Amino acid sequence: MAEVLIGQIEKILFEESGFFIAVLKSGEKISGTYFESDVAHIKDSAITLHGAWEEHKKYGKTFKFESIKVNQNELFFFLNKIIKGFTKKLSAELIEHFGNEGLIEVLDNDIERLLEFSGIKEKRLKKIQTSWKKFRSMRRLGEFLTPYGVSPALLTTIATAMRDVDEPCTKIKNNPYILTSINSIGFKRADELALKMGVERENEGRISAAMDYVLLNYCEQQGNSCVCKDILFAGLNELLAFHDKEYLYEAALIERVAEQSIVIMKNNRVSPARLYDAEKYLYDEFKARAKLDSGGFVKDLDDFLAQSDLQLGEQQKEAVAKINSGASLLFLVGYAGTGKSTTSKTILNLLNLKYDKKEIMTCALSGIASQRIADTTGYESATIQSLLVRYEEADKFPFGVVLIDEASMINSSLFARLMAKISRSAIVIIVGDDAQLPPIGAGNVLSDVLTLSLGAIVKLTKIYRQSEEQAITFIANEIRKGEVPEYKRSYEDFEFIDVSIANYYGAKNALSQTELHELRESNSNAIVAEIVHKVVESIEKARYRLKNKEIKEYLNYFQVITPMKGGILGTTNLNQVLQEYFNPNPSKCVKRGMQEFRLMDKVVHTKNENMTSWSGEGFKIGEESAQRRIFNGMSGLLFKIDEDEEQVFVFYPNEDVVVVYEYEELKSFLMLSYALTIHKVQGMEYDIVVLPMSFSHYIMHNTKLIYTAITRAKHKCILIGEGGAFESGCKKFESTRRDTVLLEL
Repeated sequence: MAEVLIGQIEKILFEESGFFIAVLKSGEKISGTYFESDVAHIKDSAITLHGAWEEHKKYGKTFKFESIKVNQNELFFFLNKIIKGFTKKLSAELIEHFGNEGLIEVLDNDIERLLEFSGIKEKRLKKIQTSWKKFRSMRRLGEFLTPYGVSPALLTTIATAMRDVDEPCTKIKNNPYILTSINSIGFKRADELALKMGVERENEGRISAAMDYVLLNYCEQQGNSCVCKDILFAGLNELLAFHDKEYLYEAALIERVAEQSIVIMKNNRVSPARLYDAEKYLYDEFKARAKLDSGGFVKDLDDFLAQSDLQLGEQQKEAVAKINSGASLLFLVGYAGTGKSTTSKTILNLLNLKYDKKEIMTCALSGIASQRIADTTGYESATIQSLLVRYEEADKFPFGVVLIDEASMINSSLFARLMAKISRSAIVIIVGDDAQLPPIGAGNVLSDVLTLSLGAIVKLTKIYRQSEEQAITFIANEIRKGEVPEYKRSYEDFEFIDVSIANYYGAKNALSQTELHELRESNSNAIVAEIVHKVVESIEKARYRLKNKEIKEYLNYFQVITPMKGGILGTTNLNQVLQEYFNPNPSKCVKRGMQEFRLMDKVVHTKNENMTSWSGEGFKIGEESAQRRIFNGMSGLLFKIDEDEEQVFVFYPNEDVVVVYEYEELKSFLMLSYALTIHKVQGMEYDIVVLPMSFSHYIMHNTKLIYTAITRAKHKCILIGEGGAFESGCKKFESTRRDTVLLEL
């Protein structure tokens, strides 16, 4: 039988994701979970708790409650503390006028009636409505899910993800596995809940959900677009802890094939239909376009090239000649420093003889890559996503020439969507560097095209160095070939600062695991100290850009890049350290858990999501907001914190967009970006790049990763750390080949 405790909260001792430990005014300690709003809201409130006493190892005798109820008029408390837009005076007035039940009825079904009260205008009403709706669904979800042991953090994740879903409780009840579509939940957590809700272990829906999850994980997370059936079934065995139940998997697979969500290919490979269709389309499309003849452009190419102010080498001329001899599809592939931009510009100038400038469009995945191509070629450029949005209603793009840059970064689904919009008569030039990391997501289109020769291909391999003193491209290309470059020499644009453990291999044999771990940690801290030296050297120039409102230049001036998120040299720790230097005394900040977001912080958006936003100019002049797709990896400046509305505003200069975030969305969608992982900076370019090098990242190091990181630097690349770790990374080829539908076809 649960005991009852009544009291008033005096002080909160500990709080994380809704679980808290507090002291009552009477001195008793309590612990438990409060999910209806921030725990801070119930400080000083009189409460009734149901639960039992237990011994806590740190806090001693504690009352662990299972339910908590606020004793004052509960509705008054919620309106006043949790629902945005109410004051104490207004809350009291409304409760007096309508009564508790009556007011709930009005808020649920007839909210316009509140406009009769002084102080409530349209704008405020909208805020009250949104906040009330959110609170109500959170409360219902809490009442529905808490008995199944769902943590407050998970509850918040579910409520946020399902905020626009009608009847979320009913939908979860009917199929708990719909939760697997929420980022960060995955099959295991949804399955735990489903089993508690009474779903049978061999339930068909459970097997199907597990199959989708294993397939998606193998494809999207690991970059493949198909998987051998045996690998799929082995993954299911591991996930569901079944053995000798292949017949269940076969039955589920037949069901999925019948409903056309999975395709079975030859060699017993299976592919999600979405990915199969995308790559099959690309395969057919590239082959068809490769057969077309544009008829060429100039009779005398040498004469055309002689009149150009751009000097081309033999390989570069070959690319221009291919287009001039009628190729409608060209893959122009080159490593860093081989002159892809010069070649691209010459090809576009050649095409400009026949096509008007407005019929020529260049595009890339990231805003910064698209800007760079516009700067280097002089032709209009856009991000792939913005083009797809701009011409959503049109059948095809209105362009006769499309140049796609940074093609190694584009996954199959997006590549297929892009190609489907380009008219068949248009000339397509696809430019990329296959030494870089493969795309985030499934497929490896550029690499597969080169393997299969699905069109005219020109490879640029000759490197053009500005001078002996400029070594970034040269060093990057040595690494690409798996060779250790002369990295300890002094160059204008490349520097290696050695912070190694003396006689590391000797120490490794002589020390215990704990001692070795401590030695590694102290070396990592020494690397951080050197990174900070470099920050201090650059901070003045960075701040100068910010002061002059050159936001893009500020964001792209100085960047720390590291392979991992965790550990002393991971992004999480480095961001906290660097924030203290770049933005030490903000006038405003928002704390969310361990993370603090400060006014004028450098941030990065972390999920593909439709968000409320404006164009830069539209925000300035107070235009209505619109929903826009905001992409993982977009880099911005947090320029406004509205404490009353509990909102944060971020400007993304590369895409010229302002996005608003509610306080509770910050942890889900934003991260500091003083330090970023190498995967996040694909396609980006920075004036100065600093890269820690440590054996603690050994598992991540390989030629593609280091090559990609170094080639992000425009003017200076600084490596700080262990020479041995760098050298072994330079020799380690990325051996993982992606399984793709294209290669199977």
